[in-house]
Amino acid sequence: MPTDRARRGAAVEAAAERLLCDAGLQVLDRNVSYRGGELDRVMDHDGTVVFVEVRYRARSDFGGAAGSVDGRKQQRLILAAQLYLQSHPTLCERPCRFDVVQASGEPPRLHWLRDAFRLDG
Repeated sequence: MPTDRARRGAAVEAAAERLLCDAGLQVLDRNVSYRGGELDRVMDHDGTVVFVEVRYRARSDFGGAAGSVDGRKQQRLILAAQLYLQSHPTLCERPCRFDVVQASGEPPRLHWLRDAFRLDG
């Protein structure tokens, strides 16, 4: 049986997906796991492959949800994205970006950070 935390995480990810789909993005994949990390959503935005990290924090202490995507987490997401592209060669030549959807509060409020970080730091 899923825990309250797991149910909340799934609900926040579903809400983030709706937000992005309403903005014109299309889902390519969900919850793709690799040894080094997980991609919450892989989406298409007018030909750009978008790797989406969804972060929820009930409180905004310590920088909130977006602040939790630190350099180490970014490196894990980059590695997972590289592995994803290797296993989906038709997407390799397309531009890519990393977005973060942060959710905070109760009920959660969503904020979409487009192009939240880049490979070059």
